[in-house]
Amino acid sequence: MSKTQEAALRLMIVDDSREAAEAIVSTLRNAGIAVRPLRPASEDELAAMVAAQPVDVVVAQHDSAALPLASVLQQVSATGKDMPVVALADAIDQAAYVEAMAMGARALTLREPASLLLTVIRNAWADLEARRAQRRLEARLRETERRCDALIDSSRDPIAYVHEGMHIRANQAYLEMFGYDDFEDIEGMSLLDMVAPQHVEDFRQLLKSLAQGEAPPPRYELQARDIDGNVFPAAMEFVQAQYEGEPCVQVVIRRQELDPELAHEIEELRQRDQATGLYNRATFLHALEDAVDASAQGNAQHGLLLLEPDHYHHLLADIGLDSADDLLASAAARLTAVAEGHNAVAARFGDHTLALLVRNTDHAGTEAMANRVLEAFSAELFEIGSRSSVITASIGAVQVGEKIASVSQVLAKATEGMASASGTGGNRFELFDPSAVDRAEVEHIQAWVARLRDALDNEGFLLHYQPVISLQGDTGAVYEAFLRLKGADGELIKPLSFLQIAEEHGLLWEIDRYVVGRAIAVIGERIRASKPTTLLVKVSQASLADDSLPRYIGEQLLEHGVPGEYLVVQLAEAKVFTHLKAAQEFAAAIARQDSRIALENFGAGLDSFQLLAHLKPNMLKIDPGFIEDLTGNAENQERVREMAGKARELGIQTMADFVSDAATMSVLFGTGVDYVSGNFLAPSGPDMGYDFD
Repeated sequence: MSKTQEAALRLMIVDDSREAAEAIVSTLRNAGIAVRPLRPASEDELAAMVAAQPVDVVVAQHDSAALPLASVLQQVSATGKDMPVVALADAIDQAAYVEAMAMGARALTLREPASLLLTVIRNAWADLEARRAQRRLEARLRETERRCDALIDSSRDPIAYVHEGMHIRANQAYLEMFGYDDFEDIEGMSLLDMVAPQHVEDFRQLLKSLAQGEAPPPRYELQARDIDGNVFPAAMEFVQAQYEGEPCVQVVIRRQELDPELAHEIEELRQRDQATGLYNRATFLHALEDAVDASAQGNAQHGLLLLEPDHYHHLLADIGLDSADDLLASAAARLTAVAEGHNAVAARFGDHTLALLVRNTDHAGTEAMANRVLEAFSAELFEIGSRSSVITASIGAVQVGEKIASVSQVLAKATEGMASASGTGGNRFELFDPSAVDRAEVEHIQAWVARLRDALDNEGFLLHYQPVISLQGDTGAVYEAFLRLKGADGELIKPLSFLQIAEEHGLLWEIDRYVVGRAIAVIGERIRASKPTTLLVKVSQASLADDSLPRYIGEQLLEHGVPGEYLVVQLAEAKVFTHLKAAQEFAAAIARQDSRIALENFGAGLDSFQLLAHLKPNMLKIDPGFIEDLTGNAENQERVREMAGKARELGIQTMADFVSDAATMSVLFGTGVDYVSGNFLAPSGPDMGYDFD
């Protein structure tokens, strides 16, 4: 569910206990879900909140004294919005379950264990997104049908729709081809009446097979007959379709004025890529659509492979840009040889991407084909003009079946697998099979763990730096450090791609040590170059578990001769809330070395300032959700102004990042925020060249 991963969950929590509500938010954030929480304290607040802003899921205490479940459900229902309500209880019996469901709750779940509540909320959100997606698709379908209808009417190609051999729709070009003035003249007429007598019997059998649901031939040549009995050579193309909700066959018929053999050759050329001799992208997509449609009906399984030569850009630098087509032609020849005899369709899918559709194969067959392709690429030298080279490939494979019967999903998974295979060293494949996701996921994770281990051991990480600019006149150099992983072909991979895996396999604390150690070393270099610089670095909750990181910070500061004040360590607000005692001890330990603490994503909690009673950081980084739509959202402007004002009263500096335009900067000047950063001001990069004066 990509939407869930990319967007924030707009969650309303109706609970008499603020601490219990905050615990729900922390559970979701610890699971990697961005949350925008609301907590009404009265029926009036509830009504105002659901009317003023969109809410994805409502979690409501079953036995709330302040806001009874019945009132919540009544208010939600009155909005007319699709807003699932999850009822929350400490214990569940049959009567409570029946009552909650009868009132309209989407689910009733226990408060503990937290993993159960997390699953129920995720499912409610996923169902909501599915319903929203269905509504969007239905609207798009209606619009698409309307546009298609207009296009068919205006098309120069003669097009008709046929149901059980009878005409149910035809455009003007079709009527003109056969000499009719109006569709009423052929409505209900058999398509057989448009065929020359010598072809009638064969064509009758074709119509019977189409009526029985058999796949139509891509092209059917015959002699057609117009209203006056004149015959002419024609070619028909058939596509299974729907018209006004009923299944039918779309027929496109064209005159064959050319010699049939020449016409066949032209058609073949139209379908082929000239450089490789493989099918082109358009032809391949048509074949893939047919395969996916068959899988959607549960009739077949197919395997899709997308592949690219490893280190393609480095290869081009060696062999020359003029040999790019020769390289792809050699790869295509190798792929064609492997696919021969396996009921497969090979194509050039992109600039240097090849595709292979293996029909009627199961998981084992798709996996075997991917292995054969890898072996064929790496086994022998490639002859490229006058040069020869060893070339390997990265493959993203998908088992196309009923569970992933969508062309866009199939291509997305194949592309994702190909990129992951390339990013983890190449000369390998990743196979996505919805019925075997666990196995594929294990292999994917193992490859990432090995890669992260190698990066830690062999300098595979580096830091980029983004200027942090004062709005209060301070001209000292301040940068935020961002971790990057070196990937294949020189690309840089951001932490979101691997931090979850690193956390699950106990590598986060080592990554934190690298970031802090490298940052202190860089600060030392800048000081010795008479360019004193403050660096903000992120560390994870894994480093709060013991005192090893504060001790390491002290050692590194001493070794590089760096005053601690130049290092600002960032902790996420959500992680601090759930590890408060450890965060307090961590902050006290690094304060003894004069280093400072910043809380990032501040303000996203239900009552973030309550946290400051237990932990006083030196800086608050305002949650980006308030900055993204700052210019068009008066409520966000007021909230940012309020946070900056309260922080100043407490002697805490504030910072807004992700500033993307001049209008946002203009608003921030009037809010009292101390520091800003973002691509509008200066992007992050490997160097520190910003002029703070």
